[in-house]
Amino acid sequence: MNDPLAGEMVFVKGGTFMMGCTPEQGGDCRYNENPAHRVTLSDFYIGKYEITQAQWKAVVGDNPSRFQGDDLPVDTLGWDDTQEFIALLNEKTGGNYRLPTEAEWEYAARGGAKSRGYKYSGSDNIEDVAWYVENSGNRTHPVGTNMANELGIYDMSGNVWEWVSDWRRDYGGNPQTNPAGGQSPDSERVIRGGSWYDGDMDARAPYRGSGGNGCRYCHSGFRIARGSKR
Repeated sequence: MNDPLAGEMVFVKGGTFMMGCTPEQGGDCRYNENPAHRVTLSDFYIGKYEITQAQWKAVVGDNPSRFQGDDLPVDTLGWDDTQEFIALLNEKTGGNYRLPTEAEWEYAARGGAKSRGYKYSGSDNIEDVAWYVENSGNRTHPVGTNMANELGIYDMSGNVWEWVSDWRRDYGGNPQTNPAGGQSPDSERVIRGGSWYDGDMDARAPYRGSGGNGCRYCHSGFRIARGSKR
């Protein structure tokens, strides 16, 4: 099949950043965003947009979404559902797609090496970049209709929550390189970015949510990543 993600992956130059509760967040940090710690990442690619319903249908065939529309992000997904999509996509295209790690997701949301230190992904004004509870009209919106962040990536704040690969874990203060997150199957998976259903606190770049692998939420979706080499 033709690759439905061709041309929609953004190259993210690796680098070092402070992950977690950083000064621009002011007093809004939650307990699980501490301590802020230094993380170094290798180059990677990440989706310019959240996976759309058209892309989901091209790979899987059905459409589980509560809000229907080809250019809307696919929603009502559990973490296990993302793995089904990725396995089928890689089988059909010969790619090596995966979910981003939590650290990759936050680095990209912050603008990577081009970061300007914004509170949300691409702005200090949430209305510029996010569909959230105050402006969404209680539904998702077509991907890419708000302002992009410094890397040209859309909707990393708001629209739908995005599953990442990591198990939930507490942060440590030591520097890390390419962290992959916790390993406990008794934990939950991390979900990032806030959604149409949630407030401005949840749309902040470092905010961390979580859920069980099989939990399907009407405000959850995902975006794709891959390494720097095909």
